[in-house]
Amino acid sequence: MRLENLIEDCKKGDARAQESIYRLFSGKLFGVCLKYSDNYENAQDTLQDGFITIFDKIKQFKSEGSFEGWMRRIMVNTALLKYRKQTVFDIINEEEIEEIQVEITEEVSLDYLLSLIQELPDRYRLVFNLYVLDGYNHNEIATMLSISNGTSKSNLARARKILKDKIEARQYVDVHSVER
Repeated sequence: MRLENLIEDCKKGDARAQESIYRLFSGKLFGVCLKYSDNYENAQDTLQDGFITIFDKIKQFKSEGSFEGWMRRIMVNTALLKYRKQTVFDIINEEEIEEIQVEITEEVSLDYLLSLIQELPDRYRLVFNLYVLDGYNHNEIATMLSISNGTSKSNLARARKILKDKIEARQYVDVHSVER
């Protein structure tokens, strides 16, 4: 069955069509949820909450643009809403934030990088993912998270610093363990 037909059937409340949509997209969308969650279980919760929202709002999808992109935005917003309710963001007023660059001297696996990102404190992880991985600008992030533009920049700089320090520490350990 074509995606357009599944969407139309979902709009009519067809449970089989909903299950098909879930099976088609849950893997990719779980990856989105995992990016914004601090652990696997919270990502699963976000995925379920996001799909509930998708099926509640599917009548609003007008077939203009990507259905997957529309669902992805719902998942990101679901994750952000969850953390907005749980987390208090630090309000920081900083003028100029130093741009942190990470120099990786050897290959680092994607799984390792994702695990480091997941270890970041919530506010840093959210801003890092929105800015670096999803391409939002600081004004958009500030609006989405109800923080200032400066706080968004500061949280991104701190996230980069933490990641840089962890990668460099691992490289230091790896180099010195080879020397022995």
